[in-house]
Amino acid sequence: MRIAPHVLGAAISAALAAALISTPVLAEELTGTLKKIKESGTITLGHRDASIPFSYIADASGVPMGYSHDIQLKIVEAIKKDLDMPALKVKYNLVTSQTRIPLVQNGTVDVECGSTTNNVERQKQVDFSTGIFEVGTRLLSKKDSSYKDFDDLKGKNVVTTAGTTSERIIKAMNADKQMGMNVISAKDHGESFQMLESGRAVAFMMDDALLAGEMAKAKKPDDWAVTGTAQSYEITAVWFARATPRSRKRWMTPLSRRSNPATSMPSTASGSCLRSLLKV
Repeated sequence: MRIAPHVLGAAISAALAAALISTPVLAEELTGTLKKIKESGTITLGHRDASIPFSYIADASGVPMGYSHDIQLKIVEAIKKDLDMPALKVKYNLVTSQTRIPLVQNGTVDVECGSTTNNVERQKQVDFSTGIFEVGTRLLSKKDSSYKDFDDLKGKNVVTTAGTTSERIIKAMNADKQMGMNVISAKDHGESFQMLESGRAVAFMMDDALLAGEMAKAKKPDDWAVTGTAQSYEITAVWFARATPRSRKRWMTPLSRRSNPATSMPSTASGSCLRSLLKV
């Protein structure tokens, strides 16, 4: 896992400034999602239930937490100021890898900030902010197993999460290299790890930060290791419905301030968690 200086050097301040301009705007100037937020008095945040350490639910309250969620809350504060709406209500909507894009496109979710990476295919469907974190697609496997890299997986059961970049990459690799893998697509990251833990798969392919999160919550974390040559490096980001150029500029305007990568993570439990994962 890497945090690229060019990403996090400006990442947090820029991502937190998505939807921010210097002065409140007039209602008649608003279009798209911002207009909807202004008229409804509510902003709906898309979140995940088990994408540790980015966006997840940790207790019975059902309120999400995590690094990405901290960023969402900063965005909410920026929009309150931008639209002069101090009483703006926040609504949460759970999304999955399969539903996240459709729910943003149809307006059910206004802003999604979980563990979604910015790529060319997705840019055709939604708009992205400046990146907030860089991940590599790698493997999680038993520390004492012989499955340390992708070439070791020929003819084996490998699990990944449906609707993710990792699913597309591992299936393409399997076909192109004729590896004979049985690729299992689980409904979410938690189910993927359960399949790995139960022995139904020998390795779990996903973003390394998410793999580290699953490893951290395992019954015996020391039994597992994140391994393998990264098959891609991708940038996670905040994203929202595609907008007109004028509206997009309002959502995307970055702050001129640049953050120090060493101090740019939120000073919360999720920020501490991410810092601890950088050793992966």
